[in-house]
Amino acid sequence: MKAAALCAALACALPSLAAEKKLVILDDDLDGFAPAQVMALQAPDVQVLGLTTVSGNVWATEATAHARRMLEITGHPDVPAVPGAVYPLVNTEAATERWEALYGKLVWKGAWMKHWVENNFQADPQYHGPEVVPTLKLGNPGVVKASSELAANFMIRMVHAHPGQVTIIATGPLTNLALAQRLDPQFATLAKELVYMGGSLEPKQARDSEAARQFAREFVNTPRREFNIRFDPEAASIVMRAPWQKIVMVPVDPSTATEVTPELLTRMRAANTPISRALATRATGFPLWDELAVAVWLDPTLITESDDLMVDTNTEHGAGYGDILSWSAPYAPGQGEQRETVVRQIDVPRFEALMSQLLTRPQPQAVGASVP
Repeated sequence: MKAAALCAALACALPSLAAEKKLVILDDDLDGFAPAQVMALQAPDVQVLGLTTVSGNVWATEATAHARRMLEITGHPDVPAVPGAVYPLVNTEAATERWEALYGKLVWKGAWMKHWVENNFQADPQYHGPEVVPTLKLGNPGVVKASSELAANFMIRMVHAHPGQVTIIATGPLTNLALAQRLDPQFATLAKELVYMGGSLEPKQARDSEAARQFAREFVNTPRREFNIRFDPEAASIVMRAPWQKIVMVPVDPSTATEVTPELLTRMRAANTPISRALATRATGFPLWDELAVAVWLDPTLITESDDLMVDTNTEHGAGYGDILSWSAPYAPGQGEQRETVVRQIDVPRFEALMSQLLTRPQPQAVGASVP
């Protein structure tokens, strides 16, 4: 074959190859170097359209700085880091403190957390305002800049550009998605699917470790409460009632069988790469909440038990504010609730193997400052 003909053939083939990649937007309240997002960035059959940020564990401004630095370390400076909602739609810090005075203390309040209710293995929260970005452990971003576009607008633009092709994986509060749906009623319909980590049904402690016992505090007496949903319940309800083609819910329930043990962290850091060095900042003891959401999207066969349920969020400002509501289809109230695939259990050894494999793959060349 002549060179010109060969080039023409390759040119024809390249768009087809690109089209075979799975398109995804990763929406999160990043509070550090996150293996979940890195897994998607490292997956050979995935094209990450953007990292969008939202307030939750930390303020959106800080989360955007973490996203920018992550893109530098993983060698993806072309992927946009898109800032999102700073505040929940209705919920506020003052309202949360008033709620606690009536109904009891929350285990975790994210950016609003001033101190722990009781001692645990985690460091004290760094309480500060929404415009403060503390010095990042892995160095502050320099090469990758924040997008000038807002997350909700970015998501809308992407689903219109790639109708029926874009998955959104949300692993923080759902504020950005609710804003996108309210701005454009076609938003959810045009997306391929939504996968979100959030909510809780009836989790049980599955590991016999001190960390597992401490994390069980959050659900042992309040099994339907979970931080991502509780931080912005109104946004969660809007998103859960939107007409998505498919919704996969990854609640707390399957995460209780997972834990970042020292042994697992060693496997995750087996390669001599900037990603491996960055993972040195990953604390042990935590369940793998967000990583599960990315993993079951990459490989749905990891799911060993699931339910089909109609799901919504309690938005009444009483004791159950922010709790998950669920029904078998015939019993749902019919207020717009959507059918969701609710993940109950996963194959933990295969999940850990997939995560370790992706995190230790060869990576693109890092940009910006070297990892300390």
